[in-house]
Amino acid sequence: MSRTVAEQLVELLKSAGIRRIYGVTGDSLNFFNDALRRDGSIDWIHVRHEEAGAYAAMVEGVLGGIGCCAGSSGPGHVHLINGLYDAHRWGAPVLALASTITSEDYGTESFQSTDLDMFDGCSYYNEVATTPLQLPRMLQQALQHAWNRKGVGVCAFPGDLMTCNADDEALCADLYRPQPVMTPSDAEIELLAELINSSENIGIYAGVGCAEARAEVIELARLLNAPMAYTLKAKMMLEYDNPYAVGLTGLLGNKAGARAITGGKLLLMLGSDFPWKEFLDSSVRIVQIDTKPERLGRRVALHMGLCGDIGPTLRKLLPLINPKVEEKFLNACLADYVEVEEDLRVHATDPGEENLIKPEFVAAMINRLADVDAIFTADTGMSTVWAARYLQGTGKRTLIGSFSHGSMANAMPQSIGAALHSPERQVIAFCGDGGISMLMGDIMTIAQYKLPIKLIVFNNRSLGMVELEMQVAGLPDWQTKMINPDFAMVAEACGIRGYLVTKPDKLENSLQEALLHNGPALVDVFTNPHVPTLPPHTSVGVMSRYVQSQAKLALGGRMDEVWDAFRTNIKYIRDL
Repeated sequence: MSRTVAEQLVELLKSAGIRRIYGVTGDSLNFFNDALRRDGSIDWIHVRHEEAGAYAAMVEGVLGGIGCCAGSSGPGHVHLINGLYDAHRWGAPVLALASTITSEDYGTESFQSTDLDMFDGCSYYNEVATTPLQLPRMLQQALQHAWNRKGVGVCAFPGDLMTCNADDEALCADLYRPQPVMTPSDAEIELLAELINSSENIGIYAGVGCAEARAEVIELARLLNAPMAYTLKAKMMLEYDNPYAVGLTGLLGNKAGARAITGGKLLLMLGSDFPWKEFLDSSVRIVQIDTKPERLGRRVALHMGLCGDIGPTLRKLLPLINPKVEEKFLNACLADYVEVEEDLRVHATDPGEENLIKPEFVAAMINRLADVDAIFTADTGMSTVWAARYLQGTGKRTLIGSFSHGSMANAMPQSIGAALHSPERQVIAFCGDGGISMLMGDIMTIAQYKLPIKLIVFNNRSLGMVELEMQVAGLPDWQTKMINPDFAMVAEACGIRGYLVTKPDKLENSLQEALLHNGPALVDVFTNPHVPTLPPHTSVGVMSRYVQSQAKLALGGRMDEVWDAFRTNIKYIRDL
């Protein structure tokens, strides 16, 4: 008896290792969903919003394997887009199944029709299969692109295709996972070694491309007496047990990381597509090594640009390096880092006051109480700031966010993917009040599947990062304040354990209870909205514009806010 295309699609997904599909069933997905139901091997995770499904699938790709999400017809496709952009920009392999209107309705502006070209900007492969012969071939291509290029592959199809008889003589639909090793040529390696051996005061800036090359990067730093700054994506892998680590740079960084990448004579940028060109110094000779040659030099002019995997490349380079004796540059960066760490520690010991709990106090406590192998997700904005500064790597922890795309509302749906992919690990989401309220419906997904996720809401009653952006531009913050529900009560209404924390002395017990609870829990913490997040270099101009913004608030009748901000910020301004 012949099988349908829907049944064939299920078999192909199983053979590719797909274990879950995140989506909202209905319309053009119905026959495919029925085939999933009858087979029973792949779980359908019923999210409340397709964007949440794309984010959950992204995390499955980040943690290992290929994530999969689905959207039906036009509205479902549009809802997927933001999460797919995030996955694609992160480099997470994700397969998106996009079912659409019936074949006979193509080109007639039918109900729920949209242009599938919308996926082009957030995928490496985006094609529509319209015949039984095409579908397995196109699915294989979407999977190959997603896995081997590390991004999104979209396989679209009209809903009625699922009811057709499958063509079992279609070309191979297997997923191939080659592991090529890429290094610069021997001549390029020799030129790089000559440059390094003839240079002094060398800094290293390491990105997520160093994830599988930790030992080699640290050995390079040892030979060169080089301070090592790193990206947020690489923090959990490179920070721990690393005597050359000096922290982050960029908007989330510190003066030690900034000195490491701008204060020397030569910078080795390894496995990083660092986006913040204003934090790089064009007077420093920069060598960039990346697996994708199109990334070379797109942030800053390079002295040398090389293409290769960091581990194999460094294994060829290290025997050619002459050890450095001079330690002055390294020691200066390490001394800065000691000061930075002490400042962070001091700020984390200040609990704040009622309704104005210090977010540093909260983040440091979570870091202390969390499991050694916890998975953390962090919303874009202030939540990411506190995660970056206070969550410590152990070699087993993972931190995921929207670090390349910069979207709001990512942490909670990402935690869904983390909990389902790795049920043996603790999952903690650093949520902003703005972020969690944007996709709040998917709290019900957590409740429905009884996922033991711990949602920590840094509730500062504002869009904190946007407010800061306005202030440093000299503008009074406007339309950033938020009137929130009691998130703990919302959680309880959904069947999730909820805790409301407005007093610092209640925080530790609430966090401990939430973390020990064997089901989902939400802790709503009223944090101080006035705590500043200062970049490594805060210019006189930035401070002047900040003062102007506060003056405008005072003149606008918001003197109470200005006074609260002054009381909070004076402690931080003294550190400048």
